[in-house]
Amino acid sequence: MPKMRKKSDLPSKDCAHCGLSFAWRKKWARDWDNVRFCSDRCRSASKGGAKRAQDDR
Repeated sequence: MPKMRKKSDLPSKDCAHCGLSFAWRKKWARDWDNVRFCSDRCRSASKGGAKRAQDDR
């Protein structure tokens, strides 16, 4: 059985939208370099925020 790791030992990044730190997840193993957001909520809010900023001009 593989040795367990503490969550603090895993790599982490800061979310591009909210700025919170989030840790590596196994489902992101192949895409870790491309992961920018901590959640679907931040990803969708980031897309909507760009549209709203353009509409205000």
